[in-house]
Amino acid sequence: SDSFILDDPDLKDIDPTVLKHCHAAAATCILEAGKQKADIAAISTCLEDCKLDKERIEQFCTEYQKNKDALEILLGSIGRSPLHITDVSWRLEYQIKNNQLHKTYQPSYLVTLNVENSDSGSHPDISFSCTMEQLQDLVGKLKDAAKSLERATQM
Repeated sequence: SDSFILDDPDLKDIDPTVLKHCHAAAATCILEAGKQKADIAAISTCLEDCKLDKERIEQFCTEYQKNKDALEILLGSIGRSPLHITDVSWRLEYQIKNNQLHKTYQPSYLVTLNVENSDSGSHPDISFSCTMEQLQDLVGKLKDAAKSLERATQM
């Protein structure tokens, strides 16, 4: 079953905020070790500096070593930079009938964003459908973002 860490009876007397901070610290340690491709000696030294006892350090390193390959694959799939939009295309679509064969005549826009990631090149295009109002809202937000960026670069 998928039990939540706070439901563990051994941890019931620990403040939930402290548990969340510990979880965040452990996750950060694991991710940084994976990003840096740290060896067990480096991880052990870091954890010793954090005043963890030898038994916990050994347990942590054993679990880390068991999951290291899977962690590196996961981190590699995430990439290091956000997607970059290289092009956009759109077309107007009309929905003439719905599933019950009633006439609807609803116009919508099918927008396709061509994206790439500097780490790994091209990605599949991102496509979405929206109404004219939604498209106008998107364009307005993009113009606001462009103005904010322009103001920030002028400072």
